[in-house]
Amino acid sequence: MYKRIRDLRVDADMSQTQLAKLLNMSQTGYSKYETGENDIPTGILIKLADLYDTGIDYLLGQTDNPKQAK
Repeated sequence: MYKRIRDLRVDADMSQTQLAKLLNMSQTGYSKYETGENDIPTGILIKLADLYDTGIDYLLGQTDNPKQAK
């Protein structure tokens, strides 16, 4: 899951700082999600799925289809 959210961010040409601002959090806090140091709260998963126009199942690695039902 952690590599997937990093890859989506990079594909969107965003820095951790830019994404953290969109999520109203610090860059350090967001970085800990990408490294797996902290679990991602449900609210953040929902925001990321909406931002990347994908499903939470994709973010969690339950499917390889990024356009599966949201």
